Amino acid sequence: MSLRLSMRHLLVGLAVVPALAAPVAAHAAPADSADALRPHKTHFDLQAHRGGIGMTTEESLEGFAKAMRLGVTTLELDTQITKDQKVVVNHDRQISKQKCADTAPVTVGDPMYPYVGKYIKDLTLAQIKTMNCGFQQLPGFPEQEQIKGFRMVELKDVLGLVKSYHAKDLKLNIETKVEAGAPEQTAPRELFVRRVYEEIHRSGIEKQVTIQSFDWGALKEMHKLAPKWPLVALTNYDFLQVGMPGASPWLGGIDADDFGGDFVKAAASIKGVTALSPNYGFPQNGTISDPAFRFYPDKKMVAEAHKRGLKVIPWTCDDPATVAALMDMGVDGIITNYPNKVRDLMAQRGMNLPKSLKPRHQH
Repeated sequence: MSLRLSMRHLLVGLAVVPALAAPVAAHAAPADSADALRPHKTHFDLQAHRGGIGMTTEESLEGFAKAMRLGVTTLELDTQITKDQKVVVNHDRQISKQKCADTAPVTVGDPMYPYVGKYIKDLTLAQIKTMNCGFQQLPGFPEQEQIKGFRMVELKDVLGLVKSYHAKDLKLNIETKVEAGAPEQTAPRELFVRRVYEEIHRSGIEKQVTIQSFDWGALKEMHKLAPKWPLVALTNYDFLQVGMPGASPWLGGIDADDFGGDFVKAAASIKGVTALSPNYGFPQNGTISDPAFRFYPDKKMVAEAHKRGLKVIPWTCDDPATVAALMDMGVDGIITNYPNKVRDLMAQRGMNLPKSLKPRHQH
């Protein structure tokens, strides 16, 4: 480990020594002072964001497979519902021209063509499958392996891939991307959640799934269908609408101000929630070395969550020094575009690493 990194750990550690003094003393290890101050995590949830955008074309089977071979705890992915009620794995409710290119209409003179720029809820699976969503490397991700000619996949394909790896310890953190702020842009909430539920239930690996959403109404809906499934409350802070009149459309009828604007208390009131996923800081892609950067989660948030038996897994952090500071805060995992870099950081810090998986051929 470089001296600079050690010093950073030391400084981050020293800044929070009073809060950590008791537990750290109990675990004090004969190591350099930075090690002694660092919480020794037995389990850290390494989540590959959209399969690891920094490594591979996002939400491709190749990307998910590469993340499994690398060794991650969790595959993080998004769902959308097509016009013909198929569950596709895609982050954007509106087809992005940065990610997908039209090839040809499904039928001659199809009035929906071109498909790029349309909402997924208005397109059929057949229309979506015509688009080349691996036509270029995503700008900003120079190390990304481009899966040329990639076609958007269905949720059942990803679930099938995980089953083919016999990856019984691997988790899938599946987001229902209901756009609560503009509900006309995604499939209706009840239909959306029901279709995601049906695909997961049918797969037979539902015990490996957590369901996340910014739309807490969707979490409540999923809890009705699958009361045992662990739920994850996402927020970017803005969606809480703290100090604004009335309830935010994102919180499923909850008014954050009834909980003093406290994310932990508000999310803990939803039945089935086992983890909280706040944006890691502001500005959204900032790093600890930016003078204006500030973290959203802090030791208090983590302690309050842990007191209620909830985990804290921030999204989506790629900078190793920033991830290290979050680890020092005691977060339970991280969602990252570069699971390879975070895995290296975990190894440097002597943390337990998730198993690297190998494909198992079915006979």
